[in-house]
Amino acid sequence: MKFLKFYLLFFVFQSFSQKQFEVYFDFNKDVPNEKSSYKLNDWIKMNQSAEIISIKGYCDSVDNKFYNKELAEKRIKSTLEILKKNSILINNNLIIEAVGEDFQQSKNQNENRKVVFNYLEKSKPKSINLSENKSIEVVDEIVVNKIETERSSLFKKFEKAKIGDRIAIYNINFKFNSETIEETSGPLLEDLLFIMERNPKLVIKIHGHICCNPNPYNTKLSFRRALKIFKYLRDKGIQQNRLAYNGVGSNNPIYPIPENNEEERIANRRVEIEIVRK
Repeated sequence: MKFLKFYLLFFVFQSFSQKQFEVYFDFNKDVPNEKSSYKLNDWIKMNQSAEIISIKGYCDSVDNKFYNKELAEKRIKSTLEILKKNSILINNNLIIEAVGEDFQQSKNQNENRKVVFNYLEKSKPKSINLSENKSIEVVDEIVVNKIETERSSLFKKFEKAKIGDRIAIYNINFKFNSETIEETSGPLLEDLLFIMERNPKLVIKIHGHICCNPNPYNTKLSFRRALKIFKYLRDKGIQQNRLAYNGVGSNNPIYPIPENNEEERIANRRVEIEIVRK
């Protein structure tokens, strides 16, 4: 994340926002249903500059897990074929996950038969007139790529981790000096949620770290950020007895404070997930 301070400057930039689209299927079918087909076609017409970065396939709970896993894979394949046929860009590091029936099912089975893909949408350049002493956070393509790289390795980190290990997540980014999570970090949280759903015995403790502050006793912001992630997982259905959180502040920096550059600040400003039980 870049923190830039300007004084009465006129600044123009292009940003990348990440959004999500859902495609629904009829019972035991691997092609989108009629209603979803129309909506997908409309989406394609309106999003020719979009780039697909991840896709997940889901099924209802009818039939066995093995069959539903295969059906989820077929639904992903058919959706990707439609997107490719219509010249929608697919990221080279596309994250594919056939979830099948292994997720928190809706009572309405129609809502469970779906494919969900995340995509990047390039926004038009914006002109911003900044008043004195105002700061702005600029999320650029480099940050987005870092997030996607981290996502691709996150599942392997949890798979290999042992009890007591801490998994550092560097790109859950927050608004400056607040616990509001940046929109671009949403997919990382979704992946963490999916890992918790997929591993019902997994118990974790969330440790929040901050950069830049030389006062080791000031842990309020890191505490609020860890709490924010705790609430996200809890509100998405993860049992509270599987979650704990703690604000570390700047007590355990990877690099000495004050940091020398933004790379060091990013490394210090992180979230760590401690494996309590698995």
